[in-house]
Amino acid sequence: MNKSVNKGIGYAGIGEKIDDFLLIKEATRGVASNGKPFLTLILRDATGEIEAKLWDATKEDEEIFVPEQIVRLNGEINQFRGKLQLKIMAIQPAQPTDDVHVSQFVEKAPVHRDVLMEKLTEAIFEMKNPAMQRIVRAFIKKYQEPLLTYPAASKNHHEYVSGLAHHIVSMLALAKEFHTLYPEINKDLLYSGIILHDLGKLKELSGVVTTTYTIEGKLLGHIPMMVEEIGRVANELQIEGEEVLILKHLVLSHHGKAEWGSPKPPLVREAEILHLIDLIDAKMNMLNRALTKVKPGEFTERLFAMDNRQFYKPVFDE
Repeated sequence: MNKSVNKGIGYAGIGEKIDDFLLIKEATRGVASNGKPFLTLILRDATGEIEAKLWDATKEDEEIFVPEQIVRLNGEINQFRGKLQLKIMAIQPAQPTDDVHVSQFVEKAPVHRDVLMEKLTEAIFEMKNPAMQRIVRAFIKKYQEPLLTYPAASKNHHEYVSGLAHHIVSMLALAKEFHTLYPEINKDLLYSGIILHDLGKLKELSGVVTTTYTIEGKLLGHIPMMVEEIGRVANELQIEGEEVLILKHLVLSHHGKAEWGSPKPPLVREAEILHLIDLIDAKMNMLNRALTKVKPGEFTERLFAMDNRQFYKPVFDE
C-alpha cells in the first residue's frame, strides 16, 4: 500500500491504491442511464472521507452496505469533477474476527474535551452580567455531555467528535481578541451568544458517527429551536429583561442573511461580530484541514462550502 494511504483516506492522492477498512457514512441509491441501480457511498476513516460508486448494486448490496457498516475495500483513487473519488474493485462487510470498531473511523477534535470544558468554564467565570451568566450556566449544565461529544455540522466544518465545543471555544478565543481591539463590545453578551448560538444543533443533528438531520432538525432547524429554549430557560430561572430578548436576537441572526438561513439580519453590534466570528472560524477550519492534506505547490480539492473553490498551498509555506 502506498505510504500516503497508510496515513489515512484524507491524505490519499490520485492513482493510489487502497486495501483497507473504511466506515460507510452515507449510502444513497441511484439509477444509472442504463437503468441499473447503483449505490453512492460516502466512506470515512479518522482522517477524512471520500465518495465511491458501487455499480450494478443488488438488493442484497443495498441491505448490506448501509451507514455505520465497516467494510473491507480494495480500490483506486481517481478524480471526478475536481473531487477525489474511490473506484471500487472489491468490497465486503467486515467480519467479527477483523477486530475493527466504529470508534476507530471517527475523526476527533484536536483539543481534548477536558480542555474544551475548562475553556468554556473560564469564559463563564469572566461574565459580570448575572442574568446572562445564569442562563448560560443552565444550558451548559443541561447539555454538557452532548456538547462535548457532538460535531458542529454534518459536513463542511468541525464535523468531528467534540467539533461543536471546539468551534465554540475557538470563537471565544477570537472574541477575546476582538474585545481587546474594540473594548466597546459587550463581552458578556458576545460570549453568551457564542456559547448558545449553535446549541440547537444538539437537537437538529442525530449524533456523531453518521451525522444526519433529525425530524425536528428538518422541520424546525437549530435556530428556532434554540430561540424557543432560551425563552423557556429564562422563564424557569425567573429571569426577565432585555438580556433575554437580545440573546434570542443573537441566535436568530447569527447566519447573517436570509439566503444563509438567518430569520433576521444582525441588528445589534454584538450580533454582527458573532456572525463574522462564526464565519471566520468555520472557514479557517475548512481551509486548514484541506491544506494539511496537500503538498506545497498543489491545490486542494474543490471546497463546496467555499464557493466550490480550490485553494493553492504556496511552496514557500514549506
